[in-house]
Amino acid sequence: MSAKTDYAIRATIELAMAGATDPANSLTAHAIADAQRIPLRFLLNILADLRRVSVVDSRRGPNGGWWLSRPANEITVAAVIRAVDGPLVDVPNPRRSGPHDRGSAESVNELWVAVGDGVRLILEQTTIGDLANGATKPSS
Repeated sequence: MSAKTDYAIRATIELAMAGATDPANSLTAHAIADAQRIPLRFLLNILADLRRVSVVDSRRGPNGGWWLSRPANEITVAAVIRAVDGPLVDVPNPRRSGPHDRGSAESVNELWVAVGDGVRLILEQTTIGDLANGATKPSS
């Protein structure tokens, strides 16, 4: 996981824990950066990426700040990662296997596909709300 991904997840958790779900309860970028020890310029880029995909929203000005665009239990960790880093897991596509990918190589491809599927499943089922509430596993 990249630092950018880690910071994006931590920033959204910070917003969730602060109840920043509308402009009236928003947090400044400075407050998020200080609370999570994220360099401010880096955080501003991350927040801009998250805003582009409607994970967060913002308002400028003296009463401005950042907030979650929807409830934390509706924002998956996968959505946050995709916003800042793109695809969740890059694994070989077995359909593009060459003639040399037979036998044990074929089973290795199947392993990586299964690993990718497992990672995607966990990240799609775990929400920012889960993490803000201290859960490290998806809620059932």
